[in-house]
Amino acid sequence: MTDSVTTAERGRTSGPVAATERIVPIDVLRGFALLGILVMNIQSFAMVGAAYDNPTALGDLHGANYLVWLLSHLLTDQKFISIFSMLFGAGIVLMWQKAESSGEGVGPTRLHYRRMGWLILFGLLHAYLLWYGDILYTYGLCGLFVYLFRRKSPSTLVSSALMVAAIGSLIAIGLGSLWVPHWSSHTRAEWMEDWLPSPQIIHEEVAAYRGSWIDQMSERAPTAFYIQTSMFLTFYFWKCTSLMLLGMALFKLRAFHARWSRRRYVLLVGAGLLVGIPMIIVGVVQNFARHWEIGYSYFLGAQYNYWGSYLVALGWIGLIMLWCQGSRAAALQQRMAAVGRTAFSNYILQTVICTTIFYGYGFGYFGSVSRTGQILIVFAIYAVQLVIAPVWLRHFQFGPLEWLWRSVTYGKRRPFRLRGDDGWRLTAMGGQPGEGAVR
Repeated sequence: MTDSVTTAERGRTSGPVAATERIVPIDVLRGFALLGILVMNIQSFAMVGAAYDNPTALGDLHGANYLVWLLSHLLTDQKFISIFSMLFGAGIVLMWQKAESSGEGVGPTRLHYRRMGWLILFGLLHAYLLWYGDILYTYGLCGLFVYLFRRKSPSTLVSSALMVAAIGSLIAIGLGSLWVPHWSSHTRAEWMEDWLPSPQIIHEEVAAYRGSWIDQMSERAPTAFYIQTSMFLTFYFWKCTSLMLLGMALFKLRAFHARWSRRRYVLLVGAGLLVGIPMIIVGVVQNFARHWEIGYSYFLGAQYNYWGSYLVALGWIGLIMLWCQGSRAAALQQRMAAVGRTAFSNYILQTVICTTIFYGYGFGYFGSVSRTGQILIVFAIYAVQLVIAPVWLRHFQFGPLEWLWRSVTYGKRRPFRLRGDDGWRLTAMGGQPGEGAVR
């Protein structure tokens, strides 16, 4: 196992890692992933749920709108959440190493399960009170399982990740080839309501989200429950768990530290560009050739992006690590790292901003903004978060939700405001960053 805790750290008590100890490239990568996730999430904020998986379900899909959808599908759909999942797995290893090496405070296993328990609660609150597309609940549950692999070697972790991913894929293939052909007319009609809804169903969903917070519960609560039960068992558990295991391996191999050779990172970029993207394009062609028929596209046709997303995500990781090895746009790297350090808070902030724009208790634009309009909103939110995050960290040690999560995890109120000359200073991107927390 690669030891990521320095000798100087072994005598420390258990607790959150100081800003000067962080692995800056990981913060940059996490910030990049957090911003990228919004490209797909905004579709769930702005449009009826069917339009997320089936682009033909709602709205114009020609010209610029088609281009926005295609680029989003090729470059972001399942890619940035894959990066985020890998970093979550890396964080589990690092926090375990730190808690175990400290020799004091809360035991590492107890600390981890307490941390995951609180994350599950935060996810439930997020999903049922604000937005059904929450991922925190899934991370918390998967985190309970992947912790069992924390001591495994990188090779074992990679093989385990592939096995878990294959199980998830086989479940989808099995459902598509063995279950779908035997659907009753009633079952098919129920699935079609979510896949290609009638104008009446679309009107009801639009009316609910343009209504009050209580009105939205009729749509939000059952969708959140479906995601946290059926979709979790058939898709999310397998996908996120496999990615967390892969992230553990890559962390132990120091791939996230920007310390691999340029050649190795270029190979990752090549795998995403030359294998992953062509694979996904084949899937797009197949889905349109079959007119996005649910029995094929939802199960079998989705496999191209399911597997291709692993390679494209690795390509993005290689590209960001190459960026961190250089000195270009250093100011942007620092802003991206600040977003990464406050990723939990910024994730929820994206929800607050988008629900305010699209839901009835805000401006009520749900169902009325095209895909091109959505991407412009995404860029505007990027600008806001890239400005706010570094300003916040000049005055506070953590984002507000990061601070809350740490406080409840460790069972005591953590220091929050910066004092004196303890201001945040980024380690030089091309230098030797310290070993810090991945959260």
